[in-house]
Formats: sequence, structure tokens, C-alpha cells
Amino acid sequence: MRRHILAGLGALLLATLPAQAQGWPERPITLIQGFGAGGNADTIARLIATPLSEALGRPVVVEARTGAGGNIASEAVARAQPDGHTLILLTGGHTASAALYRALRFDPVADFAFISTVAVFPFVVATRADGPIQNLAGLIEQARRDPGGVTFSSVGVGSTQHLAGELLAQTAGVRMTHVPYRGGTQPLTDLLSGRIDLMVDSITVTGGGIRAGTVRALGITSREAWPLLDAAPTVAATLPGFEVLSWVGLAAPARTPQPIVDRLHAEVSRILASAEMQERLARVGTLARASTPAEMRAMVTAQVAQWQRVVEAAGIERQ
Repeated sequence: MRRHILAGLGALLLATLPAQAQGWPERPITLIQGFGAGGNADTIARLIATPLSEALGRPVVVEARTGAGGNIASEAVARAQPDGHTLILLTGGHTASAALYRALRFDPVADFAFISTVAVFPFVVATRADGPIQNLAGLIEQARRDPGGVTFSSVGVGSTQHLAGELLAQTAGVRMTHVPYRGGTQPLTDLLSGRIDLMVDSITVTGGGIRAGTVRALGITSREAWPLLDAAPTVAATLPGFEVLSWVGLAAPARTPQPIVDRLHAEVSRILASAEMQERLARVGTLARASTPAEMRAMVTAQVAQWQRVVEAAGIERQ
């Protein structure tokens, strides 16, 4: 019954949209994401692509354009034809990169037509379960004894994970060494083999190892316990006030016709309202959260400014 009701609502939304949107899409839609296979962005892109394809009546094909903390993917979409057939799954790294890079070849706000956020999530500061670091206080103590000797991974220079790790070090008054990856599961492999000491990544990447007992969660970056990993202590319990909450969301190239943006927003909002999609997103450690295009634009603008302050305060050299 629920599916019939949602299908009826979708048909009603389509009937009320302008003719410009009703004639679209004319061919398959490419949904670009900027990180490795198996990572948070890739997983969520595939989760949202299937119901979106069903709603639009055309295939939605996920394509990875990896590298530069997601900037390669963002530049590709910023330069794509604004006809609604190329979309991007942006992550919180979109705003972090804007703060860290001096000369991006796109504007992180003006070059995109924002559609809706899809989900929000914290990161996990994790180590291998059989390693010497037992808790966050022990991590801080080790980093003080050996400045720069503790290594932590991220999905790329300028990613939110990178800046979250730098903010952790800054807040604790220690120095750690950043080891960038392209995303995916390689950081976890290197963590378990002892090549790196820590990883700062999503529950999508760390959760399986935590549940299996091979990875130890030292802290989760939400201000309070995260309902999808409530056994993990918060970083704020050791470093009061610490919080990093990231997001993923859909966008199109700037100048995409407003009726197309409106239809995409309506369909995404409907998809995220379904219990089935909320459950699927919860399985990868995220909470479904839709927004209006204006709300997403305002959030991106505010976070660019926030991360600029973090980069400056941490003394991170801009790329």
C-alpha cells in the first residue's frame, strides 16, 4: 500500500511541473561522485541512483571521477552541459576543498545548482584493535611524546576527513602526519596491516571492522553519541566542544533549468521520506536528511567560511 501511495504522489508531482521538466530526461543520467569504490560517496550514490532511476524512467548511471579530494569530479560537473543529464553527489569535502585550495578551477557555490542534501553523518577516529592505542587520551599522549609520529589517513588532501584530523590535532595541541588516499577501502587495509596508525573516515568504511572487532573506535566526531554507532565514545568527551558533522547531497551544473531542479528536488525528497531508503542509509551509518535547494546553498556557503577559519587557525598551508 505504501508503494502505491508514493507512486501516486510521484505522478501528482510530475503532473504539476512545467512542460520543460516533463520532457526531461531524454537519455540516461550520469551521477558523478569523486571517490573510490566502496567508500561513503560511492555507496550512497548507488543507493540513491536506483530509486531515482525508477522515478525518472531513465537509467541513472554512477560514474567515479576520483582524485584531488573530489575536485576532479566537481570540476567535471561544473563544466558539463546544464541540461539535467549530469549530476554530482557532493560531500562535505566540497566545502573543505574550497577552504584549502587557492585556485580551484570552479566556484564551489556559483557553479552549481543545488538540489537537496541526502544524508548527514559524523566521522570515526579509529585504530586497529590489536594496536597500542587504547583510547583517545592514549592517542593524545602518544602524539605528544612523538610529535608528527602518529599518522592518520583521509580520502585526500582538502577532504573533510583531512581537516577533521587536523582539527583534532589542533584542538588537542598535538601534531600528527596526514597520509592522503583516493578513498575506498585502501585506508582500512593499511590500518589493519599497521602501515598507518589512525583513520578518520565514515561509519560506512569503519563500521564493519568495528563490529567485527578488528577496528577500535577511539572517538566519533558528532557532539553526542551517534545512534547508529552508539557504543563509540565521542571525541567531545575528551576534547569538549569538538564536533564535525558531514553530509552528502545532489547538485547539477549552474544554469540547469529551474523546472528540472524542482523536479529532482521533489523526487529526492519523496525518496528520502520512504522508510526503506531511511533504513538503507542507516545501514551505512548515515541519517537521511532532505533540504530545499536554497537551504543546501546556504549550508555550503556557511561551511566554506567555517573551514577557511579552521585552515587559518591550524596554520595549514593552502594548496
